Amino acid sequence: MTEIARLVATLKHRFKAAGLTYREVARALDLSEASVKRLLDNGRMTVERLAQICDLLGLTMAELLHEAENSTPRLHTLKPEQESRLVSDEKFLLVTVCALNHWSVDDVVATYRLTAAECIKYLLALDRMGLVKLKPGNRIQPLVARDFDWLPGGPIRQYFSQRGLPDFMDSRFDTPDESMSFIHGMLTKGALNQLNDELFKLRSKFAALHDQSSSAPLPERSGTALVLAMRGWEPQAFRKLRRTAAVAVAKKNR
Repeated sequence: MTEIARLVATLKHRFKAAGLTYREVARALDLSEASVKRLLDNGRMTVERLAQICDLLGLTMAELLHEAENSTPRLHTLKPEQESRLVSDEKFLLVTVCALNHWSVDDVVATYRLTAAECIKYLLALDRMGLVKLKPGNRIQPLVARDFDWLPGGPIRQYFSQRGLPDFMDSRFDTPDESMSFIHGMLTKGALNQLNDELFKLRSKFAALHDQSSSAPLPERSGTALVLAMRGWEPQAFRKLRRTAAVAVAKKNR
């Protein structure tokens, strides 16, 4: 769907939500009903006409454009072969992470040893995957949903477990912008479900803050990673000390 088509679709959705018929829109704009239909069919309208429609809907033009842009379908996951392609080329993976973190092409080229041509080559590949949209002027629009995640057990998570996690954990976590907590306890199934809900809320909050920060200049933002993990677990050293079922029964029957 083109940007004009998305804009028109957003207008139609707004008319319907407001309970406005084409006849009522036509009357408000001092046009015929046929003219309104024609405007929406071909999407050809002046800025002045679009401003009139926005006034009718109680929106600013910026709000309408933002709503239309957000109506673009968003990816929730990639396919395994797509993730494999990313981890097979570290430059490709780098450009992917930068693009999803709202970097510009100029930011990437100024920070890393990549040429603009290399960067654009990878961005075009991401565009074909549906992960980003490369717009005129090499502007990058990420197309991932807030709940986008890498595949459980997939190539990206394997890459992180093998190469990213050891590097991430190589810190004392004692500076003002770092923190780490490790907690162990015994929980019921109901308590585990509650804790899972809280972890999901925290993940959603992180995604919201990421979006909120995206408009700030790059020097005002810093790469931040948050690892959320929970599992039923007993340290291997403890597991080695467990009695086998047969031994435990034998001792009980003595």
